[in-house]
Amino acid sequence: MKKKLTLLLGMLALVILIAGAYVFYEKYADSYAPDGLVQDSPSTDPAQNTEVPSESDVPSESETETEAETPNLTPAPEFTVTDEEGSAVRFSDKIGKPIVLNFWASWCPPCKNEMPDFESAYAAYGDRVEFMMINMTDGDRETVDIAKAYIDKMGYTFPVYYDTAYEVAIAYSVYSLPTTYFIDAEGNLIAHVTGMLNEEILQRGLEMIAPDLFQQD
Repeated sequence: MKKKLTLLLGMLALVILIAGAYVFYEKYADSYAPDGLVQDSPSTDPAQNTEVPSESDVPSESETETEAETPNLTPAPEFTVTDEEGSAVRFSDKIGKPIVLNFWASWCPPCKNEMPDFESAYAAYGDRVEFMMINMTDGDRETVDIAKAYIDKMGYTFPVYYDTAYEVAIAYSVYSLPTTYFIDAEGNLIAHVTGMLNEEILQRGLEMIAPDLFQQD
């Protein structure tokens, strides 16, 4: 009973936050600026980790071997969403490729502003990177039909999934829209952006989880 009450309170808080975000975006969308990437785990690309340690910070050979065996990685939480046909889709089924996880709603101006960049990235890298565009489907302001109509109107082709029970939003502590997570091919959280991103930030995130995409021949 206590667990159910906690989940209910969490969902209620999320509904309030999303409703507040809707009012905020309607009022301040024109001045909303992109935030930067926040690193959650070491990048899969050694070149991204450029901090040089001092002599006192250099580990011994045995410490280095231990750390190499157990890197400080944070697994991305498991979740289940539905696709446009209403079929259940599990996050774990997508592991094996780098994953871009974006949370959005059709009433959110910054979400809509960044979508062309996601569409371009999906067109370029969709065969090698999983794009999961997670719609925050509250059943009121945002329904599956509303979200589908917007995607169809804009002609976007990236995969869209529906979080109708707030399972994913709660698991990933999404308190603002849009929010984007960059996850490596092993299912580890590498970086995230809270707020609208642009083409440059999206590419930086992709470089962190799939550096091979940008290596020169």
